[in-house]
Amino acid sequence: MRVLFMALGFVALALALLGVFLPILPTTPFVLLAAALFARGSERLHYYLLHHGIFGPIIQDWNEHRSMPPGIKPWAFGLLALSFTLSISIIAILWLKLVLLVLGIMLALFLWRVPVRALTEAENRRRDAVS
Repeated sequence: MRVLFMALGFVALALALLGVFLPILPTTPFVLLAAALFARGSERLHYYLLHHGIFGPIIQDWNEHRSMPPGIKPWAFGLLALSFTLSISIIAILWLKLVLLVLGIMLALFLWRVPVRALTEAENRRRDAVS
């Protein structure tokens, strides 16, 4: 079973990396799935993913809060709208356009349901210090 979990974790991680470049493939859900699979398949790979410079904060934030930090949701909606509008406009086949439209709506509904968390006092101080 450990080998199966590790193999599925690598598949999920590969899909997450593709999601960085392909507008219709989300990155974060696949990173979270890979972390869950690696937790069951390999402590070493799970540790590596949790401490990765890019993916680690995403996973740790989700594990800790089960929500999005403030300000991310508008960006996510904007990028979702931009990427799906672009994709739908360059596809010539009608049924593919409809599939993209349905996927975009489903992603938007999922994103709508993810709660936005309030910043802690320490996070507010850090944000104020940066700005």
